[in-house]
Amino acid sequence: MPHHQKQPTPPAAAASAAADAASMQSDPPAPPPFDPSRMIGIIKRKALIKKLAAVYHAECLAYCQELLELQKKWEEPFVDLKTPDDTRKEPVRPPKRLKKSR
Repeated sequence: MPHHQKQPTPPAAAASAAADAASMQSDPPAPPPFDPSRMIGIIKRKALIKKLAAVYHAECLAYCQELLELQKKWEEPFVDLKTPDDTRKEPVRPPKRLKKSR
């Protein structure tokens, strides 16, 4: 069974690996300097997000109100109202006294 030995790395590759290791251990790069012109865009986006949230909130409230009305309507007792046609077609009672026939 052959024994594998670690092959020597070329000097350029070793220097590159050492630089990579050093950059991983160092702190992340500093944030870019403050740029006031970027704040305008941030403020505008924040305002748009607020406006969108208000629209969604209003829409949600409208749907909730509609749902509440439908629930109230559903829970009302069902009243069976007869139409005028139905009231005229009630069975006719026989007369209490029968007419005498000749």
